[in-house]
Amino acid sequence: MSHPHPDLQLPGPLAPGALRIVPLGGLGEVGRNMTVFEHDGKLLIVDCGVLFPEDHQPGVDLILPDFDYIADRMDDIEAIVLTHGHEDHIGAVPYLLRLRRDIPLVGSQLTLAFLEAKLKEHRITPNLQAVSEGQRRTFGQFDLEFVAVNHSIPDALAVAIRTSAGSVLHTGDFKMDQLPLDGRITDLRAFARLGEEGIDLFMVDSTNAEVPGFTVAEREIGPVLDGVFTRADGRIVVASFSSHVHRVQQVLDAANAHGRRVALVGRSMVRNMTIAAELGYLHVPDGVLIDVKKIDDLPDDRVVLMCTGSQGEPMAALSRIANRDHRVSVGPGDTVILASSLIPGNENAVFRIINGLIRLGAKVVHQSNARVHVSGHASAGELLYCYNIVRPKNVMPVHGEIRHLVANGALAVSTGVPPERVVLAEDGVVVDLIKGKARIAGAVPCGYVYVDGSSVGGVTEAELKDRRILGEEGFISIFAVVDSSTGKIVSGPQLHARGVAEADEKLAEIVPEVTKALTEATAGGNVDTHQLQQVIRRVVGRWASTRLRRRPMIIPVVVEA
Repeated sequence: MSHPHPDLQLPGPLAPGALRIVPLGGLGEVGRNMTVFEHDGKLLIVDCGVLFPEDHQPGVDLILPDFDYIADRMDDIEAIVLTHGHEDHIGAVPYLLRLRRDIPLVGSQLTLAFLEAKLKEHRITPNLQAVSEGQRRTFGQFDLEFVAVNHSIPDALAVAIRTSAGSVLHTGDFKMDQLPLDGRITDLRAFARLGEEGIDLFMVDSTNAEVPGFTVAEREIGPVLDGVFTRADGRIVVASFSSHVHRVQQVLDAANAHGRRVALVGRSMVRNMTIAAELGYLHVPDGVLIDVKKIDDLPDDRVVLMCTGSQGEPMAALSRIANRDHRVSVGPGDTVILASSLIPGNENAVFRIINGLIRLGAKVVHQSNARVHVSGHASAGELLYCYNIVRPKNVMPVHGEIRHLVANGALAVSTGVPPERVVLAEDGVVVDLIKGKARIAGAVPCGYVYVDGSSVGGVTEAELKDRRILGEEGFISIFAVVDSSTGKIVSGPQLHARGVAEADEKLAEIVPEVTKALTEATAGGNVDTHQLQQVIRRVVGRWASTRLRRRPMIIPVVVEA
């Protein structure tokens, strides 16, 4: 297997007739999926999603792919292909369209409907081009064929990309549920046909590559939910992804069978399920759905609340319910079901919510104590089937952390793919397909782009470090006024601290040392305020480290008078 190295240089010009693949997200992480294909001077993008922040990224709302690589080539983009409607595949599209609004957006009916609703919030009128499985469409140099795949959202597609440099099959997110709720299975016949035609590069979902066997069928969730509903005496709150149509369908069916009414909670949940119902992907039994404002008119044992927040998102409905900051309340006798798997990095946030709900007296049912969720990704056994069916010349694992990519690559090798034909790449690592062989050609800068409120890209790693210091160590500010002619201290130094957790008497110890250091530094009339601020920072920093064993942020202010 060929591995990326930290010493990779910028790639050279693309060889005539070759195909270049540049992942800008989704390789080395679960989320932020985006891949750029370049051929004969034109670009095709597959997916454009977001990554959700972790605890060490305070204040960040979303993380985008780094568009710098293509920012000056927007006119070369033929289309953006969207494999399905999850946020980690479509969430960054509004931000990319700020650079060019008329890029064709290609995807299935439900995918584009979810995206269109999102773009309305950004006041963008998109160029939508709906496709379905079995169709072929040409965009510039790229001949695309769309293949049905089964996932945890309806209408997911794999895409075969034919070029004069070779053919690529990108699975998107998929699994091989043989009894899906909507009857739409992964089209292995199309995979086999494409394999017979010849797949030069197979780009395969890696999320469950470490999981042996086969992913459990969605139908197995139904009886478990039915059992939970049977035993529940009070309100039932079900938390899921706002786009998980299948899970919402199962909750609606279970509620209908047990004489309960369902209220959708959370703006994205209401928006997405309204779209899914209008398009026929969600079938709502008569009289089951009610407005959340009417739940207090019903007995608790007749209420089900379907909400967002299964990943511990702080502003989502479930988190606010756990913090008693929502009109919906839970308590003893109520049951909360977390109908989703844990995305890596969200564990602490989810466990905090579980503990908070249990503290309120609710019973919490989650993946660790009941089968209330199954993954939407193919496990190792399913991936082996795909490799044996497609028989690709080269393999490039996608969508997953490093451990997932490596495990997926090992599966490919076990089916007979030569190790040197398995390319393990991370975000920014450039892969060229030349004369039937994929190889690493270099790397391009590919950092995180943070969305913080209305700011996009304004937050840097240095600023995040400052936020972490403020949150973990606190800060100390010192104010002093010096005479501009004599250099003598006119006022101060005055010290203020926040988040340091020490008494004022303790902090007052440093004032004489700061005074002494300033007096020595200003001897002879030196009133360079920048230098004096550095003197204060060194003195206070040394004192805080030795006496308090802390490294707070130190903000010295020196003013001339």
